[in-house]
Amino acid sequence: MNKYEKAVEECMAPTAALYERTTNPLHKAMLLNFWRHVHLEGSGQYDKIVVSDMMVDHPVYRVSWGANPVIVEGKKGVVDFYNSVGEVVLWNSDDVIAVSDWGIFDELTFHQLAKGSDLMAMNYGIDNPDGIYHISSRQAFFWPYDDKARLAGEHLYEDKTSLTIEEIDPEEAITPTRVREIQREQLAKLEARFGPNYWVYKG
Repeated sequence: MNKYEKAVEECMAPTAALYERTTNPLHKAMLLNFWRHVHLEGSGQYDKIVVSDMMVDHPVYRVSWGANPVIVEGKKGVVDFYNSVGEVVLWNSDDVIAVSDWGIFDELTFHQLAKGSDLMAMNYGIDNPDGIYHISSRQAFFWPYDDKARLAGEHLYEDKTSLTIEEIDPEEAITPTRVREIQREQLAKLEARFGPNYWVYKG
């Protein structure tokens, strides 16, 4: 297992630690939703993210990435947004995460491994479309939730002063296919630990 595989596999450890410290049932349900959502997104199972026991009827995403901030509304818009990201490897690290009645806040380092051609479409200033790049930046994630512990949206704000872009050896890179495998393995572990429908708030 190379360093990127390990980073993807361990990216939800801060969420797991916060879950263990949390006693409020609503907050625990939000964290389980968040935990599952990240693994579903990483494994490409976008349709499962927007079902009625995971997400409100009209979610709103505010995404400040690259040079083109966007607002995404509605479930179809959310799925289309995820599909538009392309074959990019994503993970997070160094989280400072909190949960309250309003939802989840997480300041983290957000990482991407991607082809130059994909990043050029996001106006990251890449000049080699065939290169493989590691991009990272500190970001603030605010995920609002409703009183049923369902996601109401994502507000993602990038600290552009922290942005770093590094071209890496393609032999070191982890493929999107391998990431999806890792994320599915993590989903199976969640189900084995918490049982079926573990993300549904019982009230």
